[in-house]
Amino acid sequence: MKTLILYFTTDGQTKRIADKLAQEISHEVELISLQEQAVDFAEKLADADQIVLGASIRYGHFNDLVYQFIEQHHQVLNQKPSAFFSVNLTARKANRKTPETNVYTRKFLAKIKWRPTQVEVIAGALLYPRYTLLDRLCIQLIMKLTKGETDASKEYEYTDWQQVSRFGQKLNKIE
Repeated sequence: MKTLILYFTTDGQTKRIADKLAQEISHEVELISLQEQAVDFAEKLADADQIVLGASIRYGHFNDLVYQFIEQHHQVLNQKPSAFFSVNLTARKANRKTPETNVYTRKFLAKIKWRPTQVEVIAGALLYPRYTLLDRLCIQLIMKLTKGETDASKEYEYTDWQQVSRFGQKLNKIE
């Protein structure tokens, strides 16, 4: 069995989560960034028995590349066991970490033609020192409005790594 894990990351947290998932899966795994231009995704998808796609939210939206990928490949995605994981800061709140309660994930799933077998919502990280000045100020404002951390000299990791491990174990059982 072979699992293909694809991801789109903005600041690296989605890649870290994808890496952890790959470690949890007990069969062959290939990990590829959607930002990798030199990949024949159709061939990779055809060779995989299971497909996992992870993407992060920035300013309330998934990157257009994620939508384009799904639009182009939704037929093969729907023919195989598949999973989607959403990475966002809203999921840091207990009442926003399921596909039903996370507005970004819910809207995304309603908008796309792919119906993943599994969906997971995972809290990301707030990496203020790595952001540009404009991003830092915008994200600080959003965090202030949502009663989050605003000290821009620090990094905050909200990812529940035990949740990621449990999700990886579920991926071992998709048939």
